[in-house]
Amino acid sequence: MEDILIKVQAVFHDAFDIDPRAISLETSPGDVPGWDSVGHLELTSRLEQVFGLTLDVDDLMEMENVHAIVKIVQAKLLPAA
Repeated sequence: MEDILIKVQAVFHDAFDIDPRAISLETSPGDVPGWDSVGHLELTSRLEQVFGLTLDVDDLMEMENVHAIVKIVQAKLLPAA
């Protein structure tokens, strides 16, 4: 999970120009300037590119905080492992 969190923090840096160290498992949209509906789509696109996976609408709706994002990415990567 730690490796995934580090990559997710880097994605947040790329998507929102925010210090990756400011992103924790508890971080939610209210904590990140720009993490609105459009920012959420940008974040999703970058996550798909970095992790080489496809996120569906249900995944997007569940991505309410960084912990949920890490869990979703981890679940998507498990079948490939």
